[in-house]
Amino acid sequence: MFDQLTERLSSAVAALRGKGRISEDNIKDALRQVRMALLEADVALPVVKVFIEQVREKALGEKVLRSLTPGQALIKIVHGELVAIMGEGDSDLNLRTQPPAVILLAGLQGAGKTTSAAKLARFLIERQKKKVLLASADVYRPAAILQLQRLAEQVGAGFVPSEASEAPRLIAMRALEEARRSLADVLILDTAGRQHVDEDMMEEIKLLHATVSPIETLFVVDSMAGQDAVNAARAFSEALPLSGVILTKADGDARGGAALSVRHITGCPIKFLGVGEKIDALERFHPERLASRILGMGDVLGLVEEVERKVDKDQAEKLARKVQKGKGLDLLDLREQLQQMLNMGGLSALLDKLPMGGKLPAGMADQAGDKQIRRQIAIINSMTPQERKIPAVINGSRKRRIALGSGVQIQDVNRLLKQHKQMQKMMKNKKLFKQLASMNKGGFRG
Repeated sequence: MFDQLTERLSSAVAALRGKGRISEDNIKDALRQVRMALLEADVALPVVKVFIEQVREKALGEKVLRSLTPGQALIKIVHGELVAIMGEGDSDLNLRTQPPAVILLAGLQGAGKTTSAAKLARFLIERQKKKVLLASADVYRPAAILQLQRLAEQVGAGFVPSEASEAPRLIAMRALEEARRSLADVLILDTAGRQHVDEDMMEEIKLLHATVSPIETLFVVDSMAGQDAVNAARAFSEALPLSGVILTKADGDARGGAALSVRHITGCPIKFLGVGEKIDALERFHPERLASRILGMGDVLGLVEEVERKVDKDQAEKLARKVQKGKGLDLLDLREQLQQMLNMGGLSALLDKLPMGGKLPAGMADQAGDKQIRRQIAIINSMTPQERKIPAVINGSRKRRIALGSGVQIQDVNRLLKQHKQMQKMMKNKKLFKQLASMNKGGFRG
């Protein structure tokens, strides 16, 4: 989401290379580039002004550590200000109330409220072991009710049926009664959106808020909406006592300005990032980690957490034992590794959380996405059990059959077999394996 911003900020830092210290003259040029980078990223003008002024004051008003170069010092200051502007402190959901805790979602049409409701339900069910009930008061888009019902089934949440002919307030009252009767811990109420902010919309959402008295009122905003997101944020924050923000489509090609503006405009913390279409693509928002990613420093902590949550530990241990015993890894093992990578959003999603990892070498980007991984899994699925176990038996005619069965070219099959052979060779490198085992035994220290 922040590729362009990251690139421009890197240029600003590079402008300070070779300078002995930060001065009024050289910081002026660097800040000009920072200002342009923020404006091009659709950050709201008032936010840009505050940000630049804070950075200037700290760059010129504080003693910079002698161990830091001017470029490093600017990165440190910009990182701190990015964290401050996106919201420091605790951004946990507040569920400390007599159950059911009601969470009301508000926002414009198309922001992703319905899918965010389901993602949030899954998050609460899986991470906090809550019993969650979903309900839709969006009577203007009947498909939204059916969509939420299907998503509720998918994530294992309860669902309160509603009809387009019902009044939103009555749906909300009935949903609250059902949540109490079924002893649900949390009720998530999806609401109607519009293409733009209007008076009727605001009156309706105010009435719903008064009816259910939610402990959390979350504003759902599309990170790709640019200045529209800022205007909507301002309108909703004036109409409702917002408690937090869910920023959706944060994995897209957006300029990212909403992430840097919405906290300043609403005064509310960003609590979650929607990072994909999958139902588990919802991340807790950590401003310091996102600031690091914006500055090309990666998010290693986020990557570790994701690996721990999504990698099948039993399968990983089984593979480790197999390698340790010196056994060859077959194509089933490769398929398992590809599936694990797919579960984590593909290679590009993993690299995005490593320092400067978002920039893949030329020609590698096409090999890093979900599409390519799914294609490789399809190739392996088109093989016989014998072929998966003993790839050496795959001759020309078998390759043609596998390619036809998986809808790819023979070159794709050859490429996969070559990849497997390289993996085999690496795993047989005992020296490398001993080094990895030694690192693992030593453990990590924070």
